Amino acid sequence: MIHRALARLAALAAVAALGACVTLFPKTQPAQLYRFDATVQAPAASGSPVAIRQTTIDFDPAAAGDRILTVTGDQVAYMQDGRWAIPARELFQEAVEHGVNAPGGPVRLVDVGEAAHAKYRLRLQVTHFEARYLGGPAAPPTVVVSLRATLDRPDGSLVAAQPFEASVAASENRMGPIVEAYDAAVSKVVGDLAAWLAQSAG
Repeated sequence: MIHRALARLAALAAVAALGACVTLFPKTQPAQLYRFDATVQAPAASGSPVAIRQTTIDFDPAAAGDRILTVTGDQVAYMQDGRWAIPARELFQEAVEHGVNAPGGPVRLVDVGEAAHAKYRLRLQVTHFEARYLGGPAAPPTVVVSLRATLDRPDGSLVAAQPFEASVAASENRMGPIVEAYDAAVSKVVGDLAAWLAQSAG
């Protein structure tokens, strides 16, 4: 009995000592999570919206994940104190859907289940989605979003193709203003895309 009690006390002392050691390690602050979206004024529609099926977005692999890509000269890196809440590719897809499918708009993006009703097919390629430090690492960056859209018919015949780009300077070199610049750049590109689709598919 005495040996068991001593063994139990020794085990408890070891656990307590381990807990004390763990508290000595510095605590790592989790990276703040951010989102972006598109605020778009839908073009006026004169009739029923035209159905368009969108294929998977071809997104710049370096920026497609949840890390926020930065470019300084010929060097690329990721921001340490912030990440996207979900991969940038998925957030951008949501922004396109929200912007193009705005209520009252002339076109509507449909999923695979409604592909048979689609009159056109839309392919998107995001070639740049980054914060560029044009004035050095301490200056506020400029967010650049570059997109190429291709619209074709179900048989593969080309209807139209168009590049889009937006460059928005952040007001400060902090995560909040940088994310606001991403919001503005995405809204500009998606708004231009929605207007182009309305004209090309009308």
